[in-house]
Amino acid sequence: MTIKPQDQRAQISARLRTAREAAGLSQGQVAKLMGLHRPTISEIEAGRRRVSADELTQLAEIYGTSTDWILAERDATTGPDEEKILLAARQLSKMKDADLDRLMKLIHMLKKPKAQ
Repeated sequence: MTIKPQDQRAQISARLRTAREAAGLSQGQVAKLMGLHRPTISEIEAGRRRVSADELTQLAEIYGTSTDWILAERDATTGPDEEKILLAARQLSKMKDADLDRLMKLIHMLKKPKAQ
């Protein structure tokens, strides 16, 4: 089964947006890091502008992901929930130990059953 170029471009665009949001960055921040204008990032995420190999590599580095994932060559069967978990794991790996401890306490507190 062959994927149509427009479908592949839409999938790549969606993954770029997901990765940017998971990294906690705005389009303006990404544009500044790459030396581009903010509308350029918007056009890329909308699938109206092609991304060069150099840009793709730079975006993957900024977002802390791989070009394989962005290109949907890896984890192609992964659903949106699994993608969010993978992106969250990447962000967690960047946190300091003290921040991770606080986060784990918060998660534990949220999971406690509420008193009836």
